Amino acid sequence: MKKVMVVACGSYMDSGYGCPGEWRCLKAAALGDGKFEEESQVISMVKCQCPGRSTVANIGMAIKLAEIKPDTIYLSSCMANAKPDCPYSTAEEKAQMIEGKTGIKVVLGTHSYT
Repeated sequence: MKKVMVVACGSYMDSGYGCPGEWRCLKAAALGDGKFEEESQVISMVKCQCPGRSTVANIGMAIKLAEIKPDTIYLSSCMANAKPDCPYSTAEEKAQMIEGKTGIKVVLGTHSYT
């Protein structure tokens, strides 16, 4: 089973917006729905906290502490499709930073549930 990490928008999670704790991302991973190509085990979930400066470091720490390197990192749908957009960086910029530091493929979005 594929091992994945999900990075979610802390502002959206903390504000509720219908997805506290990102249950939709967890459901999509478990079922292999949305952007997940197969049923996947979420080995860690990292919140991106504004302005996002520590996100890449927090991802590295999560990988180190879990002692499991994910096969793929997913930016949650709330990060990839946020409206209003993140005022600090685009999802594409975040993905490039994460891939550059970890060497792990980053997928934009997790699900299409409404």
